[in-house]
Amino acid sequence: MESRAEVVEECKNQPSSNNRRFVVVLLVLTVTIITLYPRQESKVQFAVGMVSPEEDKEVLPTSAEEEEVLPNSVAKVAAINSAVTTTSTIISPTSSIMAGENTGTGGVVGFTRSLDPPTQEWAQQQFQNALNLVDTSQISPPNWASCGPKSYYFPHINTIFTGVPKTGCSNWIEALLRANGDLKEQLNPTQVRKVHGGLSSRHRMKNARYEYDEETLVKAFKFTVVRNPWTRIVSGYRDKLSSEKTQGGSLRSLGISIVSKMRHITDHDELKKLYPTFEEVVRWVVQSGTGNPHFRPQFTTLCISKSQVRYDFIAPLEYAGSLSQEIWKKIGAKTSLLGSYDKSSDPRLQKSAQYAREWLSELDKELIEKFYEIFRVDFALMNYSNFTDPDFPLPIF
Repeated sequence: MESRAEVVEECKNQPSSNNRRFVVVLLVLTVTIITLYPRQESKVQFAVGMVSPEEDKEVLPTSAEEEEVLPNSVAKVAAINSAVTTTSTIISPTSSIMAGENTGTGGVVGFTRSLDPPTQEWAQQQFQNALNLVDTSQISPPNWASCGPKSYYFPHINTIFTGVPKTGCSNWIEALLRANGDLKEQLNPTQVRKVHGGLSSRHRMKNARYEYDEETLVKAFKFTVVRNPWTRIVSGYRDKLSSEKTQGGSLRSLGISIVSKMRHITDHDELKKLYPTFEEVVRWVVQSGTGNPHFRPQFTTLCISKSQVRYDFIAPLEYAGSLSQEIWKKIGAKTSLLGSYDKSSDPRLQKSAQYAREWLSELDKELIEKFYEIFRVDFALMNYSNFTDPDFPLPIF
């Protein structure tokens, strides 16, 4: 058998036409190899605390590389966030997952930002900029008396609060009821949902507007709480639709309806045994444009106007512990939130964030993109990080 050197030497001695044929053969072989072994596309998200082989080689890719590996939805998040804020740097979601040991609680070693909350100056500006993405037809009425049923007025502390579902609103309302004198002592956490009934009914704006004029309402201290849309959908699923024994299934009839629609099952006896998966719930949200307040965009619940932000204080739920103390001081009330909100708890290590990283990474890119498109204003409200960001679910500022 001839050696490689002998073959090369023989080729050199062949006429030019043979040399050209040799080059053509080499080109064909190269194309064949590339076709048979294509470069694999990056997944939307890798396991918590892990990176893809490509990311491990180069943690900070160039802009061209980012454009190639980012799913369209993530690219849109970056594009819109950069359009609505000039004070924050967008971290490439797929490239910023850092290699690190698993903490045992699902967290990622290598957080890049502190837990200090954003300033209200930044929050107000970001909130206002996000409203530029809102369709004019979706803007709330121009006065507080016309705001929706999720806004409350507490006269003794002269405070208006808009409770967006799945942003801890039950706990906030409970604390405000105590501050206002409606409750003498803190409710047991298992009873906190009672605040949505008769306890708070007379404070709802739809009822309070008959007792207080607009001038009184305008002078009140007004605040609201918002949340990262990714952890909010996970929390909504776990709390309202899942089979979790500790908290799931409170919207049982809705869960049955989703299963029936997604799996084309009509037998009611069979449906009573079934619960929707997280993917089915996300697809249902995307397909139905749900009117259920726990799963629709947050900004549709807020009392906002195109011309100005209507809230004196905007609190990202991720910083509820520290920001709630600022709110109580402004109100002049001695109260506190139920649960872990007032405790030193890193939102990056909480269960909703852990589940979000895992469950969202299993969804296909097209579904992620469609969900993002529906909630794009919510992402912009606080310049929220993507679920692939090591500091997810914190805002980027």
